[in-house]
Amino acid sequence: MRITREEPGPGQESVWDYPRPPRLERDPRRAVVTHAGTVVVDTDDVVRVLETSHPPTFYLPRAAFTEGVLRTAERRTVCEWKGTARYVDVVVPGATLEAIGWWYPEGDVSATYPELADRVALYPAPFDEITLDGERVVPQPGGFYGGWITAEVVGPFKGGAGTWGW
Repeated sequence: MRITREEPGPGQESVWDYPRPPRLERDPRRAVVTHAGTVVVDTDDVVRVLETSHPPTFYLPRAAFTEGVLRTAERRTVCEWKGTARYVDVVVPGATLEAIGWWYPEGDVSATYPELADRVALYPAPFDEITLDGERVVPQPGGFYGGWITAEVVGPFKGGAGTWGW
């Protein structure tokens, strides 16, 4: 399958210019996540991970989440770059989103990415709304990855049908 990279316009970036292994960078935007009428997290302490063919994955500090919304889940996975991830449920009045996010506890995160320690990444699709500086985030296709698509990034994006081998 031949992949045709979309050409970025002014103020945009192509996910095909992102590196492998991934690069981390601070992001100055404010991330707000809401579900079932509850603000899950509202923070401008944001780190994004940039990896070839993926829209950015955003990591938010665990301490910024509304008290009591994060619950430890049983699931764990290992990333070849970042370390052993533990998963969290998000629990708000009237709703529980199971294994909806992951984090790398201090000691489980790779020495290459210490900035990710105790930060949570969230799969955006199940939430009522996620915004970055007021722009609504679009979920990365599929359900395996947790990238956040905004107007600044162009693809094509890995995650949809037929993209597993990219």
